[in-house]
Amino acid sequence: MAAAKRNIAATGHIASRRVLRMALGTALAMGISQIINWPISFVAAVFAMFILATPLPAPTLKSGIKFVLALAIPAYAGMLLLPFLEYARWAGILMVVLALYGSFYYSARGGSPVMGLFMTMGITLAVTIGSVSTDAMIWVVNGIAVGAAAGIAFVIVAHALLPDLPPPKAAVTTSNPPPDSQTTSSPPPWYARKKAFRSLVVVLPLVIFFLFSSSSASYVAVMIKVSSMGQQANSSTSRNMGRDQIESTLWGGLGAVIAWQIMSIWPSLLMFGLLIGLAGLVYGRKIFQGAGMNPKGAMWSYALLTMIIIITPAVMDSQMGSNAGAAFYSRLMLFIVIAVYGTTSVAIFDAFWPEKSPPTVTAHN
Repeated sequence: MAAAKRNIAATGHIASRRVLRMALGTALAMGISQIINWPISFVAAVFAMFILATPLPAPTLKSGIKFVLALAIPAYAGMLLLPFLEYARWAGILMVVLALYGSFYYSARGGSPVMGLFMTMGITLAVTIGSVSTDAMIWVVNGIAVGAAAGIAFVIVAHALLPDLPPPKAAVTTSNPPPDSQTTSSPPPWYARKKAFRSLVVVLPLVIFFLFSSSSASYVAVMIKVSSMGQQANSSTSRNMGRDQIESTLWGGLGAVIAWQIMSIWPSLLMFGLLIGLAGLVYGRKIFQGAGMNPKGAMWSYALLTMIIIITPAVMDSQMGSNAGAAFYSRLMLFIVIAVYGTTSVAIFDAFWPEKSPPTVTAHN
């Protein structure tokens, strides 16, 4: 009995440390990136938060480089599609479709959702903004590449300041593996293809819209939301995906509104960094639970992501005037519309193609 209580306390300390680490790393990334103020610097905080919101160990130099390359390579490779998008538009769109499907299929087959998000984001930003202006695309791609590298650096700093606690002794000394370790997490190919196709159906119409829009460069934050929505549709079951989409947007929007009102009273970089850290503490309690994640942890991590990408561009682009308030609330409404669209598109997709549970694959020794 006493050992069980000690294990519960130990797992609680693990969750608390992860919450503190996420809040600290995200706030540091946001504050320092805003002081340096490179192009679209807020993406450093987005990347740091998204990685710290998963129970991953401290990244090594090799894994950090992989994360950066997962974003940079698709983004820079998107430049190769620009001649097709300009002179053979439909051939270029077909290549974009295949590239997006590949990023979703990677996650659906059990790949890292963080890597999948980075790949989707790189492809989406490169082709949509590049179809309008090559100069703007290079500016944005360079900015997100720097932001990805800085985000990884802040993740390493956060792990150095708050390293992982050792696991409970009972978890180390168990002689038999847990029952669910006999089951592989990789779904069968047919199921992964369907999930990837569902994510493509959700994201592609928005990508096509921005491909033909002349103001794509003004919607970088929206593109990040669209990319995360595709990965969210990939990782959630059909029954939960629509609810999670709406909930994450509403909870993220509520946090953004509260932070915006506080910033309107005291507009300062210090206050902004403190608000981001406070948001990490509040949302983090819903993300982590025990030694792992809360059953709805993914939804809450997307809510925190939504809050950051709603409020940060408004703070960066304004001096808290009336026009800034109008732009903030119009962006918030746009995010809600996108969430409703994502929920509706998944419902329509599942009405024509009902979901079936994948068979359990047992590992044989």
